[in-house]
Amino acid sequence: MKLCALCGFRFRPSSDTNVTMKITAFPLFAAIALAPTLAAQSNSAPQQDSATFDPDGTAHIMRTVPMPTTISPEAQNWLASLTQQKGGQQTLAERRARTDEWRKFGSGEARKYYPANVEETTTAGVRTDIITPLTMPEANRNRVLINLHGGGFNSDSGSLIEGIPIANLAKTKVVSVYYRLAPENPFPAAVDDVVAVYKELLKTYKPGSIGIFGTSAGAILTAEVAVRLKQSGLPLPAALGIFSGLGDFSRVGDSRQLFTLNGFPGEMLPIDSNHLPDDQYVGKIDRRDPMLSPLFADLHGMPPSLLVTSTRDILLSDTATLHRALLQAGVDARLVVFEALPHAFWYHFQLPETKEALEQMAKFFDEKVGR
Repeated sequence: MKLCALCGFRFRPSSDTNVTMKITAFPLFAAIALAPTLAAQSNSAPQQDSATFDPDGTAHIMRTVPMPTTISPEAQNWLASLTQQKGGQQTLAERRARTDEWRKFGSGEARKYYPANVEETTTAGVRTDIITPLTMPEANRNRVLINLHGGGFNSDSGSLIEGIPIANLAKTKVVSVYYRLAPENPFPAAVDDVVAVYKELLKTYKPGSIGIFGTSAGAILTAEVAVRLKQSGLPLPAALGIFSGLGDFSRVGDSRQLFTLNGFPGEMLPIDSNHLPDDQYVGKIDRRDPMLSPLFADLHGMPPSLLVTSTRDILLSDTATLHRALLQAGVDARLVVFEALPHAFWYHFQLPETKEALEQMAKFFDEKVGR
């Protein structure tokens, strides 16, 4: 069912104050590559819940959504705070400056909650961070994880934020890759960089002792790299972590018609599924290219994969669709869906749900890599 370009939701914060939001569909590039554009929420009087439908199945929806009692008090407070955020259109330079600021803050928080050592270096000519736990069991010294950060392919919102907790919890070295960014370097430049790092690590580590993971853009890139390795006849890693990703740039998942990067709050723009907007990461490549969109690749024989998302994630549908494709190909693929939280909530360390998610990620790699 295609959802309308303009849908209405009313979100009820813990104060029981009704907040009316109008949500329009968000194009993929804007949602993933240009960051959230958050609008002030309306205080207008609530309207009656309703759902009407056009002959083609387009839905016009108005709903009151209470603050969920199924999440932690910390998560409830965080959801309520998201309704107060404001934003506007940004240039690419402004976006990168903002994500750099966020990354510095988040990296400090990551080190506070999950202490680890970080060394800046280059691997195969690509800038990388080597993240190591403060203590590492001897049995874990023969394995390594590769982290691919989020940030919409045009910025870095999570390199150390993602890598530090997993290094700490899995007691394993993590190589965080600063792959080339769009629009200056569209697909497949990022894939090329990660493959180069992987091939370099193969000189020291067995493929069964390597895992690859990422969030958002990094999750998408994780699947793309795995397809590239298979197509190239290179040995595949032991495990993949696809944390809020997608496998199909040619179609719009249902959740992208419902949610912003912050779930319900925020301004959205229309998506016409039949006329997708230009995407500076995709460039001129066919959107159904199997390396760009792994949903169209031969996924048989792919490594065991953990996919994580949440019920207000803008990429919920895309993550679930990729999971089904992996299952259909006979892959050992697990899907974990968290309740009522938006995109990449595990960047926020104050949440008990974040602790649970990170521990599940680390446990998965501990079970699958180097064993």
